[in-house]
Amino acid sequence: MTTAQFDCQYCTTSLLGKKYVLKDDNPYCISCYDHVFCNYCEECKEAIESDSKDLCYKGRHWHERCFNCAKCNHTLVEKPFVAKDERLLCSECYSNECSSKCFHCKKTIMPGSRKMEFKGNYWHETCFVCEHCRQPMGTKPLISKDSGYYCVPCFQKEFAHYCSFCKKVITSGGVTFRGEPWHKECFLCSGCRKELCEEEFMSRDDYPFCLDCYNRLYAKKCVACTKPITGLKGVKFICFQDRQWHSECFNCGKCSVSLVGEGFLTQNKEIFCRKCGSGAETDI
Repeated sequence: MTTAQFDCQYCTTSLLGKKYVLKDDNPYCISCYDHVFCNYCEECKEAIESDSKDLCYKGRHWHERCFNCAKCNHTLVEKPFVAKDERLLCSECYSNECSSKCFHCKKTIMPGSRKMEFKGNYWHETCFVCEHCRQPMGTKPLISKDSGYYCVPCFQKEFAHYCSFCKKVITSGGVTFRGEPWHKECFLCSGCRKELCEEEFMSRDDYPFCLDCYNRLYAKKCVACTKPITGLKGVKFICFQDRQWHSECFNCGKCSVSLVGEGFLTQNKEIFCRKCGSGAETDI
C-alpha cells in the first residue's frame, strides 16, 4: 500500500501514524468509522464506538456495560438469558416471573426441569405423588378424591367399591340399589337387559325392572282402562276385593261420576253411584 493509498476511505485524511480500522479491506479513521458504521445501544441509545465491545443478539446491539437483566440489572455477559416481550431476563428472574409454580410446594418450576400437569395445575415431578404411598405418579393413571390424588392400586385399596354385578372396582360414578353399588353399565333391567341408570324403574323380589317389563310381568291392570297401575309419581288407585282402578277411572258405570271418596253400589262386576245403582245388590 502506497502513501497515497493509506488515506481514510471516507474523509481521505492520511492515516500515517494514526489509529485506524479496516472495513472490507478499506482503512477508516476512527472518527469516520464511528460515524459511518457504528451501531447504537438498545439500552442507552448511544453509539457503540470502535473502542467499545459491541454485543449483538437477534439484530439488536448493546454496550457490554449495558447488556444487563431488565429486572435485576445483573450483567448477562457470558451468562444464560431469555428474551421475553423484547426484554432480556436472567434465568432466575425469568423463572420467578414467567415459570409455573408447583401446586404442592409453591416453588418455581425451573426452565428445563420436568413438570407434571393435571387439571390446569403444575407440579415438580418429585412433588406429584400418591397421597397414600407417596410414590411419584409420573404418567401412570390416577384418581382424584377430596382434593388428593391416588395411584389406582392405592385408591382401590383405600376407597373403591366393587360392583354387585361384575365384582370389579367402581372408579367413578355408579348406582346404589338396595344398599349395594353397581356400575352404571351393569345396572340393567332384569327382563330386557337395557340400562336403567337414566330410567325410572320398579323392583320385584330385589330385582330391578324397567317400567315396560314390570308392567308387562307384574303390574295390576285397571278394571276400567286395562292399563297397568304402577303407583309411580304419586299415582293413586282404588282397590276393592280383588280389583283395582286408577283414581281417575273409578267412576259410576252408568253416569260416569267419580266415586272416589263416595259410597257406591256393586252389581255383578259393575260399580254405580247410589243414585244409578239403587237396585244394586251390594251397598258400600
